[in-house]
Amino acid sequence: MALDLPPSGTRGIEFPRLMRRLMKSMSWMSDVMFRRGMKVQGRPLLRLTTVGAKTGEERRSILGWFEDGDRRDSWIVVASAAGSARHPGWAHNLAKNPNQATIEVGDRTLPVSAELIEGPEREMMWERIVSLAPGYGKYTTQTDRELPVIRLVERRS
Repeated sequence: MALDLPPSGTRGIEFPRLMRRLMKSMSWMSDVMFRRGMKVQGRPLLRLTTVGAKTGEERRSILGWFEDGDRRDSWIVVASAAGSARHPGWAHNLAKNPNQATIEVGDRTLPVSAELIEGPEREMMWERIVSLAPGYGKYTTQTDRELPVIRLVERRS
């Protein structure tokens, strides 16, 4: 079953093509940050591996994550794309293939399924996210799209 992402926005931060290419060529820096246990906006990092929505190829992204209350089998991520009008590619990949992802957290690699958090639960989670990492709040002023809040739940065999 696919995830239904909210619609893309009509405005938001857009990086020029040259900047996007430069950022892509520097993706190795994200890997270094991940391996060294660094944080972004005070958040620990995980490596998400998805199956490309169009290509079917593996795609990797380094993301900040939030704890899911007392649950130890799930991780919360935000598809912010720094306030872009469009959802990040990894969110589209999860939307098309929500049960074909893995995460690396610390020294563990785990199969996960993606769930879109919606309604009152999303609102409560969003308040918590912004209180822990205020930079996320700025993104909602830069775009008119709803930033998807996604729960990655460990799949048990």
